[in-house]
Amino acid sequence: MNTPSRVKLTLVTASVILCWAYSPIGVHLGLHSYSPGQLALLRFLIASLFMAGVALVLGIGRPRWRDVPWLLVLGFFGVFLHHTALNYGQQWVTAAASSVLAQSAPLFSVLIAFLVLKERVSVWRWVCVSLGLVGVGVVICGDRGIGEIDPRGVLILLAALSWSVYFALQKHYAHRYSPLTMACYMVWAGTLMLCVNLPGLPAAVLRAPLTENLAVLVLGIFPSALAYLAWGYVLKHVEVSRASVAMYLIPPVAMLMAATLLGEQVTPWVVLGALIVLASVAAISLEGRRRLVVQAECAQPVAVEVLGDEGIAEVQIRR
Repeated sequence: MNTPSRVKLTLVTASVILCWAYSPIGVHLGLHSYSPGQLALLRFLIASLFMAGVALVLGIGRPRWRDVPWLLVLGFFGVFLHHTALNYGQQWVTAAASSVLAQSAPLFSVLIAFLVLKERVSVWRWVCVSLGLVGVGVVICGDRGIGEIDPRGVLILLAALSWSVYFALQKHYAHRYSPLTMACYMVWAGTLMLCVNLPGLPAAVLRAPLTENLAVLVLGIFPSALAYLAWGYVLKHVEVSRASVAMYLIPPVAMLMAATLLGEQVTPWVVLGALIVLASVAAISLEGRRRLVVQAECAQPVAVEVLGDEGIAEVQIRR
């Protein structure tokens, strides 16, 4: 498998950030005409049709029977639970605050990567993640004030937890299927589960204004279809804990979109929190660059002897 360049991975990750930054704005608009469950179903019906068209043109593989239960689990955590909880929670918070709460997922992702996937997480990365969450807290407090945040908005943290579980599971199966195949089956499985919200949806579509239906259409194609495909591609080449940190960039981008498209006011405290979050991301990026330099300097062949059941075998490794 050819490893993509850093520039390509950066561009793909940036497109995912832009798509998912629009998501709380699209949800905010869609909730004017749809219930949380109806909105989740409609956006993923659109996504499912779009992915079906892509699959017909490009072709996808058939899933192994033994993997079908796990693909259904992916659909449950990545689509059904995440977007149901997110939509219900966003009824009680602004789009900007929603983007921040939803991006607490990196904390859960690091824990899952460390405890379940046995990935090595440096102390520096733990400190940076903690710093990022401090920034998240500053943004939440500066959005409407602690006393104005409705407790039901905490449902967005449930969405964040389900999101991190989806990340970890997708990483486990990323090498068995192409990103397109994985994204298609996950979206279709989640959409099937969301069909419990079908009653009343056709009438709601007819009643909704054109502008809000267009907002949901964009929501279904970009954050719900293309972004899943692009994110699957990123996870196939990058560690879960490291890739998830890039999601910290979503809140400040979403805040700019909310201020521009929804007229939400961004307070100085929100700006301060965003700067803290971005500083944590920059610090982790610097750690990654330093690591690459050290690996390049130490990448010399070293002969070692390994004693096994069949005797002594000499192998070549790279530090």
